[in-house]
Amino acid sequence: MPDLEPDTVSALEAPEFAPAQFVRWFRDVAPYVHAFRGKTFVVAFGGELVQAGALNALVQDLSLLSSLGIRLVLVHGSRPQVNEQLRLKGFTQQFDRGLAPTDAAALECAKEAAGEIRLDIEAAFSQGLPNTPMSHAHIRVISGNFVTARPTGVLDGVDYKHTGQVRKIDIDALKFAIEKGSSVVLLSPLGFSPTGDAFNLAMEDLATSVAVALRAEKLIFLSTSQGVLNEDGTLDTELARVDADALLAIGELDEETHAFLQYSSLAVKRGVARAHLLPFELDGSVLLEIFTHDGVGTMVVEDTLDDLRAATIDDVGAILSLIEPLEADGTLVPRPRSVIERDVENFTVLEHDGVIYGCAALHTFADEQMAEMACLIVHPEWQGSGEGEILLRHMESRARATGAKRLFVLTTRTSHWFMKRGFVQGGIADLPREKQNHYNRSRNSLVFIKKL
Repeated sequence: MPDLEPDTVSALEAPEFAPAQFVRWFRDVAPYVHAFRGKTFVVAFGGELVQAGALNALVQDLSLLSSLGIRLVLVHGSRPQVNEQLRLKGFTQQFDRGLAPTDAAALECAKEAAGEIRLDIEAAFSQGLPNTPMSHAHIRVISGNFVTARPTGVLDGVDYKHTGQVRKIDIDALKFAIEKGSSVVLLSPLGFSPTGDAFNLAMEDLATSVAVALRAEKLIFLSTSQGVLNEDGTLDTELARVDADALLAIGELDEETHAFLQYSSLAVKRGVARAHLLPFELDGSVLLEIFTHDGVGTMVVEDTLDDLRAATIDDVGAILSLIEPLEADGTLVPRPRSVIERDVENFTVLEHDGVIYGCAALHTFADEQMAEMACLIVHPEWQGSGEGEILLRHMESRARATGAKRLFVLTTRTSHWFMKRGFVQGGIADLPREKQNHYNRSRNSLVFIKKL
């Protein structure tokens, strides 16, 4: 073990250190490490993060991701720094969120701010002091003219001058840098036209365009926003894109959350697997979002909601055909047709081209703020593409909407599947009283519970 600085306390000597807890956590994150190695993440943050002094901590976390084989493209903003430059030079113009003209003086301020932030980021990645997270890290940061821009032009009679929009991303060069060169690519909110003109770009637009062009696994926005909050003030950790669009249409989100959610939805719609809204004020938020099941921000996903709908009485026959093979082998409790007909409003089905290939039912217990998920089934020919995950997420969302704080399942053969998705084994005493009274002790089903 290397010598420690005199004022440094070893983790093993810290009073809160629990070896078993650390080992368990390290083992728990292993599946995420395997899943994301070789994948591309686009991480975007505004100049507010730099202004708040959070850059070094973020770079340390990104360095760790890079060491785990995750390919990174960073996109930074510079709005507060540009505004400060304008103020110091005596200009009255100030940039706010949204589209605004950029005159020649503002463009020069944008260049200066971008250059300063780029140097700060490169310096942060160059750290390598012993006994710090950057020790032994050798990460190259590559910047360049990867982005071709076009002028926004004149809109509604307003000439936006040097304000631009992304025209094209040099994907081949980007991929070479992050795949062959094993480097972190850093993009500033500036783009260049074939005539050599520079344009001021919106960080959010640039990050989204890059993530879509690279077919990134994740687009991560770091901001002062906590994410999307539910009506009771709790964080909504996962949103289907259509639900995100519905929230945007209502127009009740604060300006910052609205902007980042809008670009997150657009990215997912155009092929990015996941988009995240994270608070940079929470130390380690990127690591917590990636390596814990529920994360610490809001994740937007593209569920195949076109295939997902509430069941009707006409679906009873199809539901029975899904259930019967599992009843025959003892996986499910036999349910007569009359029971399915009575409870059909509790079912959700997956349907494609008129064929129902999956279902699940939700039963609520309002007094205990609990809900039961039952009959989670995907036809064997359709398994393996995440359909079970889609149904689970939908049922979790439905359960939350009813006010449930915990979701439980009873299973005899699929316990590992639920454990991998955040369910914890409980006992009969943990069930709602009504369910305890009807528990079938002859089946001896295992109880698994997940906090929502």
